Order: sequence, then C-alpha cells, then structure tokens
Amino acid sequence: MATLILSFLLLLLATKLPESLAGHCTTTTATKSFEKCISLPTQQASIAWTYHPHNATLDLCFFGTFISPSGWVGWGINPDSPAQMTGSRVLIAFPDPNSGQLILLPYVLDSSVKLQKGPLLSRPLDLVRLSSSSASLYGGKMATIRNGASVQIYASVKLSSNNTKIHHVWNRGLYVQGYSPTIHPTTSTDLSSFSTFDVTSGIQILSQPLISHTTTKFFLTSAKFDLTLFLSIGFATVNQNSGSRALKVTHGVVNAISWGFLLPAGAVTARYLRQMQSIGPTWFYIHAAIQLTGFLLGTIGFSIGIVLGHNSPGVTYGLHRSLGIATFTAAALQTLALLFRPKTTNKFRRYWKSYHHFVGYACVVMGVVNVFQGFEVLREGRSYAKLGYCLCLSTLVGVCVAMEVNSWVVFCRKAKEEKMKRDGLTGVDRCSGSHS
Repeated sequence: MATLILSFLLLLLATKLPESLAGHCTTTTATKSFEKCISLPTQQASIAWTYHPHNATLDLCFFGTFISPSGWVGWGINPDSPAQMTGSRVLIAFPDPNSGQLILLPYVLDSSVKLQKGPLLSRPLDLVRLSSSSASLYGGKMATIRNGASVQIYASVKLSSNNTKIHHVWNRGLYVQGYSPTIHPTTSTDLSSFSTFDVTSGIQILSQPLISHTTTKFFLTSAKFDLTLFLSIGFATVNQNSGSRALKVTHGVVNAISWGFLLPAGAVTARYLRQMQSIGPTWFYIHAAIQLTGFLLGTIGFSIGIVLGHNSPGVTYGLHRSLGIATFTAAALQTLALLFRPKTTNKFRRYWKSYHHFVGYACVVMGVVNVFQGFEVLREGRSYAKLGYCLCLSTLVGVCVAMEVNSWVVFCRKAKEEKMKRDGLTGVDRCSGSHS
C-alpha cells in the first residue's frame, strides 16, 4: 500500500516537471499587445508575436529570466538551419558595465567565432532584416536586474514573403566580461534551448537536427586575464526534449521506489521481523523478496540513467552519477553474497553477517541520499513529489523508531524476568542450604 502511495505521489513529476521547464505565455505587456504566444520548452521562456502578412513584418517579444545580477539573456534567429547555433543572429540583454542600466546589443555567431581566441564582440546583424529592437525589465523603470528578474526583448523583423517559419534560439548566462557574454550553464535544458515555429499558425514544429547533438564552442579571452572560456549550446529536437523529460521522470520514479523505499523497507523487515518467534523463518523470505524486487527495479532505473547519460554528452551530474554507480555496485555485491551464504554452523558465518550488514546499510544510505540528489537534478527540490517521498520515508522511520522502542522494552522485560528467576533460584538454594 505504501509503495502504491509513493508511486502516485512521485508520478506528480510527470505533470510538474514540464510545467517547471516551460513558461506560461502571455500576449500582453506593459507597452504592447500581440496576437499569438507560445510557451517555449526550456528555461520558463515564452514568446509573443503579431505577424503582418501584407508586408511580411513580424513584431515579437521574447520573455526570459536572468539567473545572475551580472548575467545575460539572449534570443536570436538562425536564418539557415534549425539545428545549429552557428549562423544565428542574436540580441543579448545585460546590464551596462558602466551605468548598470539594461542594454540590448546584436551579435553574429558565425563560423569564425569558434576559431578565434577573442571575446564575442557586438556587430550589426546581417541576413536578418531587423527594423527595431529594445529590451525592458518586467516592472518598469523601478525594476532592477537580479537573479530571477524577468526581461522582455522586443524586435521587429522583416521576413521573406514565402517563409513563415522561424528557427530561433535562446539562452542565458551568468557573467558578462565588458560587453562580451561568457559561458552559460550546460545542463540538458540549457543545451536544448531552440525551437521552430510557424508565425501564422503558432505551431511549434518538430524538426530534426543535422546531427543528434551539435556543440559549438566559442573560445573567449579577457583583455585582463589569459582565460579561455567556452560558450556551448547543444541542440536536440523538440520531440527528443519531451522524450528526455519522460525518461527522467521514469528514472526518478523507479529509483525512488526501489533504492529509496523498498531497500530500506527490506532492511527494516530483516531487523525487526526476525525477532518475532511466531513467524519462524518467514521473515527471511519476506526480506529476500522485498530486496530482490527493489534490486530488479533499481537495475531498470540504473539502466535508464545510463541511457540518459549516453543521450546527453557533455552534461554530467558528478555526485548523482557516482552515488548511483556506488549504490548499484553495493546492491549487486549483496545479491551475489546470497550465493556464498555459509550455514549457521560454519565458523565464517559471523564474518559473512558483518559484511552483509555493513554493505547493506551502506547501500540503503547511499540510495536514499541519491534520491534526494535526483530531486535536485530534476529541479524538483520543492515539489509535491519530494514532499510525498519525504512523508513515506518519514513513516518508515517512524515505524523503525516504534519497533526499536518495542524491542528494547521486550528485551528489558525479559532481562528483568531472568534476573528475578536467578534471584529466586539463589534464594531457594540459600534456604535449602541453611535448613540442612
């Protein structure tokens, strides 16, 4: 029953995760109104626009958020390809290093940028006919650039009369050196910040990239520091992005049930049910069944994790990955140890039990810790799914505490009874000796 409840609560990830990655779109800003809008698949971003077919002009507003007070937010169009950042013409908003006011500058990400060891310099856009552009913070003139601040990038673009599809990219970074944007985070969502949409229908089009994962590196150097940074943006298709989220949710749910709940529950049964003499050896079969079920589910979750890592080159969650490998290895050793379990009369039995207890408890602890680490990786640290898992885990801990207290009460009661018996027998012996 508890496992079913845990499964239901963790499946909330399936609905909460996409909402946390995509933004809620709006067609109205403080200064303009637009006809259509769509939520973009990553970074809680969205875009609104009005298309004028009589002159093929597109008026748009991109909605993004800063992740650092000294960071940047950018949006742009790739006029040639939906699957490469090379060739994009972008507008990047960031605080002016001198005045601190929000500014918007154009940048061309051509093929020469990734080869030169120099900063990314602003220059007028070509190939994209930009009529006007501006940027403003949500909240008007009183707003300040901070972590989480919303920014709106306005642009008017002249399109070809026979082309209504826009290949656009967007991203955000932590720092700007002078007037040169630097590296942005390289999580899977940041590496999937691109889309294609039709300005007449508003439909986001599922397009295939030229390669499954293209990473363009821009080597940036500062005038003051001999420091090489890279600006890397990878691309995946929109359908691959959705599939990746579904895999992550499945990976999280399966592993939370197996490593995070079933294995601790199996350890609890071994510790406390074996003390109930009325059930005999049944406790062992219950313990083995729970642990084997947890290990099989955990193997599935571990395999999904390997697939996710293979599909996301360049994206590494070091601690989560290391804990996952260590937990799976410990569980595999525990399973193999059953094949070498000595009989109760064997002199090596106590050493086997010590090994079994140490590796088992280590596996349980690492598994639970890694489940919490997984919530952070999925950015679900404050979600209902995590709350549900915490409630289930707290219930299990509460059962452990209650049974531990009961065990000590039973132990103390038996010790007291045995002492009274010993004292009674001693008294009888003394009386018998005195009478004789």
